[in-house]
Parts: sequence; C-alpha cells; structure tokens
Amino acid sequence: MNRINPIYILVLLVMILVLATLKLNSGKIEFNETQEIYKTTETIATELSALKDVYGEKVKKSLKSILKLPALKSKSISETFKASSVNISSKSIDINSLNLLMSKILNSSYNIDSLQIKKLSDDKASFKMEIKW
Repeated sequence: MNRINPIYILVLLVMILVLATLKLNSGKIEFNETQEIYKTTETIATELSALKDVYGEKVKKSLKSILKLPALKSKSISETFKASSVNISSKSIDINSLNLLMSKILNSSYNIDSLQIKKLSDDKASFKMEIKW
C-alpha cells in the first residue's frame, strides 16, 4: 500500500491558503468600491431631497401669487396645501375667471395630478384640481 507523500499535503494546504487570501483581498476591494458607491448615492439623495424641498416652496409661492390675482381673488376658490400637493377647487366660478386660471396654470410647468371641470351653466362652471411636486 502506497502512502501519500507529506510534501503533497503541505503543498495542497499552502495553495488553499493562497487561494483563500486572494479571495479575501478581492472581497475587501469589492467592499471598498461598494462603500464609495454608497457614499456618492447618499450625497446625491441628500441633494435631491433639498432640491425637492426648494421646488415645492417655489411651486407654493407661484400658485399663491396666481390665486392672488385681482380677477381671481374675489372668486370663491379654495386651496388646501398639503406636504407634497395642493388641492384647488371652486363650486361656482365664471368662465372668464376659470379661463384665466387655467391659462396661468397650464402654461406653467406644474405637475397636475387630476383635473375635473363641470359646466354648470353657460357662464358658470365648477372645478377640482390637484397639483403635486
């Protein structure tokens, strides 16, 4: 019966150790790259959150200025500001005022989520609108 040479066993153990070390180093390198990607993603997310807040404030300010126009101020337009949206509605508004409001809003860059307009008579209408940011 032949015996296995102990040198072969020693060489096999050294090769396993070298392969394990190489695998560990490649894992460390990959981990460091993943950490760098995470840091850049985190900074981009923080900047995006800040930009979203600034954009929301800009939208609120511009909508308030539109609703304060003299032709619209006396109308019964109700607005409800929420964290990331605004609901604008009126039960009865004349067509000319509605046309002015829609031209101001539709010619701007607002994200209109829903819009419902119902004709009540020849010169009156009702509407509901939700704008999100």
